[in-house]
Amino acid sequence: MRNTLILIVALALAALAPWSCITTDTAYTRVAPGIWRGVLELEKFNIPVRDKDTIFTLTEQFREGEIPFLFEVKYIDNERFYIEIRNGAERIRCDSVQYGRDRSQARDTFNVFFPEYATYLHVEVRGGAMQGEWIVTTKDNYRIPFYAHAGRDYRFTTLNQKPAADLSGQWAALFGIEEEKPQKAIGEFRQMGNHLEGTFRTETGDYRFLEGTVQGRKFWLSAFDGAHAFLFSGSIQPDGSLQGEFRSGKHYRTLWKAQRDSTFQLGNPDSLTTLKPGAQRITFDLTTPEGQRLTFPGPAFEGKIKVFTILGTWCPNCLDEQRFLADFVRKNPDLGAQMRIVGFAFERVKPEAVNAHLLTYKRRLGLPFDLVYAGKADKKAAEAVFPALSHVMAFPTMIVLDKQNRVRSIHTGFDGPATSKYADFQEKFTALIRQLAQE
Repeated sequence: MRNTLILIVALALAALAPWSCITTDTAYTRVAPGIWRGVLELEKFNIPVRDKDTIFTLTEQFREGEIPFLFEVKYIDNERFYIEIRNGAERIRCDSVQYGRDRSQARDTFNVFFPEYATYLHVEVRGGAMQGEWIVTTKDNYRIPFYAHAGRDYRFTTLNQKPAADLSGQWAALFGIEEEKPQKAIGEFRQMGNHLEGTFRTETGDYRFLEGTVQGRKFWLSAFDGAHAFLFSGSIQPDGSLQGEFRSGKHYRTLWKAQRDSTFQLGNPDSLTTLKPGAQRITFDLTTPEGQRLTFPGPAFEGKIKVFTILGTWCPNCLDEQRFLADFVRKNPDLGAQMRIVGFAFERVKPEAVNAHLLTYKRRLGLPFDLVYAGKADKKAAEAVFPALSHVMAFPTMIVLDKQNRVRSIHTGFDGPATSKYADFQEKFTALIRQLAQE
């Protein structure tokens, strides 16, 4: 009996070995290269769990209220490395890494900066384990504990419990069902066995590249991109509908529900914001971080197609839109020569530091157009800069004017590359600019 017990323990330890901390010496000089599983720790939520089919088996790998994500440490040479975050098909290269050593603790430390978003990860490293926190510098004392282990290549769990349903397809969703005015959304999911990917589209933007798992009647999705930390948890109901909770960092949580509906549609993004009745034109007089005065109408804009984008550097959907515009200009030099693009940034960064921040943002994204500070991150502030608009519903909002300064399009939100509508937007935008170039 004793020998049998020893054998069972030995087999159990062997089974756990692939997910244990790596502590052996290897060829790396600083941080273990390869795949890591990172976790942002939130407090547990209190939604009652009625089905016990999977929860108890997950506790060793995943606890409710944790936001897991995968990243890879890649070395450029013997000393320099960068972090590549993985969210589904998305790869985010983080090369602003500051490495050092905490002499008081005798531990290696490093910071991974996300300059576009004014956030960073502060990490202590010991062998194959990391511990630290994610810090958002534009919010007071906004810190979320973080830990990571090398060699773990699963996001939520290695379990493969048979899913109760295939969630692939389109779902009509409501967020904030406990609130007076729930927000409409569309869930777009792709399920392959236990593996689940997708996103949620709303009238103001999308929820990025989500990745997760389906285990029995429970499922989880998460994403971390340096700006937002998203966690979706849910359950498949007996009638086939979905119910769950959404958490954004430690500051926001809400309940949601969804039902399968391939015909459900959101509002037309080209008609959600309009010009006010009687409004004749858009005007502004601002200064770029480089010190150039931009006045519209003005000689610099004459005979050009104008694209004005209302954005925030803290907004990943805005970043997607800025990258799209930069790529469009580079890939269509004939059209780019006829365009004048200006990004109006409404920021959380302190005014005394905002111009330096915008210059960094512009440089890192390689934006071949102007970016100006327009005010604090507030929709009312944006409406004050653009009083001709009926309202500003979302960051981003894109305004397109023709060569005669007439508004031809106001596009609310942005369906980024994580969504099924990204290609449609590319085609429509290209067609509009080509039309305006020929007029």
